[in-house]
Amino acid sequence: MAEITFDDFLAVDIRAGRVIRAEPFPEARKPAIKMWIDFGPEIGERKTSAQITAHYDPETLVGKQVMGVVNFPPRQIGKFMSEVLVLGVYDENGGVVLVTPDKDVPIGGRMC
Repeated sequence: MAEITFDDFLAVDIRAGRVIRAEPFPEARKPAIKMWIDFGPEIGERKTSAQITAHYDPETLVGKQVMGVVNFPPRQIGKFMSEVLVLGVYDENGGVVLVTPDKDVPIGGRMC
């Protein structure tokens, strides 16, 4: 495991957002869901796709708070441009579980 400095950590801008729209992404090579996430007035709305279908349906994601890296460059995924990386952890079966605050936090709040 490579060590990083505290300044390296601070360079990664991780913010709290709220999913405002979600839909299936059938064109993806692996099952995925497209999400539009509100990161507040400073960052705005960003979209992403995530391979989270093992535990989530688009209908259950709307309104959910998530954590995402907002300062990665956009990445083309098929015909969809991903603008943020939502954070998750693999479960024992390889399904992704989203990293979420355990209490409601301000949208756009930066992880510290």
